Amino acid sequence: MTRQHWDIFCTVIDNYGDIGVAWRLARRLAHDRGLAVRLWVDDLASFARIAPGLDPALPQQTLAGIDIRQWPLAGFPPDVVPGDVVVEAFACRLPDSFEEAMAAKPAKPAWINLEYLSAEDWTLSHHKLPSPHPRLPLTKHFFFPGFDAASGGLICEDGLIAAREAWQADPAAQQAYWRRRGLPPPQAGELRVSLFAYENPAATALLRAWADGAQPVSCLVPAGKVQADVERVFGKALRPGEPANLGNLTVHILPLSGQDDYDRLLWGCDFNFVRGEDSLVRAQWAARPLAWHIYPQDDDAHLDKLRAFLDHYCQGLPAEAAQAARALNLAWNQGGDIAAAWRRAAPCLPAWRQHATNWQQALLQPGDLVVRLLHFIADIG
Repeated sequence: MTRQHWDIFCTVIDNYGDIGVAWRLARRLAHDRGLAVRLWVDDLASFARIAPGLDPALPQQTLAGIDIRQWPLAGFPPDVVPGDVVVEAFACRLPDSFEEAMAAKPAKPAWINLEYLSAEDWTLSHHKLPSPHPRLPLTKHFFFPGFDAASGGLICEDGLIAAREAWQADPAAQQAYWRRRGLPPPQAGELRVSLFAYENPAATALLRAWADGAQPVSCLVPAGKVQADVERVFGKALRPGEPANLGNLTVHILPLSGQDDYDRLLWGCDFNFVRGEDSLVRAQWAARPLAWHIYPQDDDAHLDKLRAFLDHYCQGLPAEAAQAARALNLAWNQGGDIAAAWRRAAPCLPAWRQHATNWQQALLQPGDLVVRLLHFIADIG
């Protein structure tokens, strides 16, 4: 059966992470596969901050060829017909009325619960498992993104890697980007770093280490939760367009941008600190060294997820670089001497950078998430 019409549901929990993934999925399906996509979002104001052109006051609008809908709090009107595929992003709960409308269709929709990204082994045994509805003739299937060939993979648009390689080889395109973002181009010998994180006390120690170091560091900070930690280093509020200097460190606060601009920020930096899920995936397509600030969970369950990721990610790195990458990521997430971890990692950056290129190529060999998801939906009929 040809499944041309998709409904994607997303509740905004972490401001940008959940909707960031859902929006990339919608764009990938619509632009690269020519499918009709309707995206239901409960928080259009947060969505608008990463999707320039979206009007949060409009409950229904078209953006980039995608039908955007405000998730109605009062229930779905009876004229809303579910698509051929229904995706719950990150276990958001569909309204009963929509499930009943799915069950009323002669050809039942393929129903997918797109799970959170994890490298933990247990996810592979749950990937693609069916879950029959307790009272309706519907079956939901779990689909786990991941880093293993047997997982659901990661979202990557057609042509993205070639576009990134071309941009990174084009000094004029890079200079134009930096100008448009109100930033100076990188100087000879400078280390350019992006810093996107949750609140993190380790940030102040890391920034001070850069300020005291021998190499000039330009730190680009998208406005957000880590900004207060950055401001503590300078003892004042920081604003976009007003660089702050301390020793060999220069900090620039950046207004939040659309997804394409954020990709180019990652492409243009020598090292990327990222948070959550969406920016982690995009940092891997940037083919640059990275540190992941994973979303904190009770009982430090997030650290198990971080270690599982590092077990995958560090394969193929020279032993010294692998140990340094692991130590830096753990210090960034659980405390410890982040300055010492950075000093240990810095000499490994050339080898780490080559590994980042090899890593993203290996991730895409079995196809990206959309390729694997379409194959799975074809298999279940």
